[in-house]
Amino acid sequence: MNRKPVRSSNIKSVGYDKPQKVLEVEFRTGSIYQYEGVHPNTARFLLQAPSKGKFFHKNVRTSFPYHKV
Repeated sequence: MNRKPVRSSNIKSVGYDKPQKVLEVEFRTGSIYQYEGVHPNTARFLLQAPSKGKFFHKNVRTSFPYHKV
Protein backbone atom coordinates (compact mmCIF):
# COMPACT_ATOMS: atom_id res chain seq x y z
CA MET A 1 0.00 0.00 0.00
CA ASN A 2 1.28 3.46 -0.82
CA ARG A 3 1.52 5.67 2.22
CA LYS A 4 1.89 9.45 2.35
CA PRO A 5 4.34 11.01 4.79
CA VAL A 6 2.61 13.17 7.41
CA ARG A 7 3.74 15.77 9.91
CA SER A 8 3.30 14.18 13.30
CA SER A 9 5.44 13.39 16.30
CA ASN A 10 4.06 9.82 16.47
CA ILE A 11 2.86 8.93 12.97
CA LYS A 12 5.31 8.73 10.06
CA SER A 13 2.96 7.92 7.16
CA VAL A 14 -0.64 7.02 6.33
CA GLY A 15 -2.13 5.03 3.46
CA TYR A 16 -5.69 4.10 2.55
CA ASP A 17 -7.14 1.39 0.33
CA LYS A 18 -10.60 2.68 -0.56
CA PRO A 19 -12.04 -0.52 -2.12
CA GLN A 20 -10.96 -2.59 0.91
CA LYS A 21 -11.59 0.22 3.44
CA VAL A 22 -8.20 -0.43 5.03
CA LEU A 23 -6.23 2.35 6.71
CA GLU A 24 -2.51 1.68 7.11
CA VAL A 25 -0.55 3.68 9.66
CA GLU A 26 3.23 3.66 10.01
CA PHE A 27 4.44 4.94 13.36
CA ARG A 28 7.76 6.65 14.08
CA THR A 29 8.75 3.51 15.99
CA GLY A 30 8.72 1.58 12.68
CA SER A 31 5.57 -0.40 13.49
CA ILE A 32 2.91 -0.60 10.78
CA TYR A 33 -0.74 -1.37 11.53
CA GLN A 34 -3.75 -1.89 9.28
CA TYR A 35 -7.20 -0.86 10.49
CA GLU A 36 -10.18 -2.51 8.79
CA GLY A 37 -13.59 -1.09 7.91
CA VAL A 38 -12.44 2.54 7.98
CA HIS A 39 -14.79 4.90 6.10
CA PRO A 40 -13.08 7.07 3.44
CA ASN A 41 -14.07 10.23 5.32
CA THR A 42 -12.25 9.04 8.43
CA ALA A 43 -9.08 8.51 6.40
CA ARG A 44 -9.47 11.92 4.76
CA PHE A 45 -10.12 13.66 8.08
CA LEU A 46 -7.03 12.01 9.57
CA LEU A 47 -4.86 13.33 6.75
CA GLN A 48 -6.37 16.82 7.13
CA ALA A 49 -6.27 16.95 10.94
CA PRO A 50 -3.98 19.58 12.48
CA SER A 51 -2.92 16.92 15.01
CA LYS A 52 -2.76 13.51 13.34
CA GLY A 53 -1.96 11.79 16.63
CA LYS A 54 -4.90 13.26 18.51
CA PHE A 55 -7.31 12.45 15.70
CA PHE A 56 -5.93 8.92 15.41
CA HIS A 57 -6.22 8.23 19.15
CA LYS A 58 -9.74 9.65 19.37
CA ASN A 59 -11.25 8.25 16.16
CA VAL A 60 -9.28 5.25 14.92
CA ARG A 61 -7.11 3.47 17.49
CA THR A 62 -9.81 1.62 19.40
CA SER A 63 -12.67 2.05 16.93
CA PHE A 64 -11.64 -0.50 14.30
CA PRO A 65 -10.24 -4.04 14.23
CA TYR A 66 -6.55 -3.99 13.39
CA HIS A 67 -3.46 -6.09 12.96
CA LYS A 68 0.26 -5.45 12.84
CA VAL A 69 1.88 -5.78 9.41
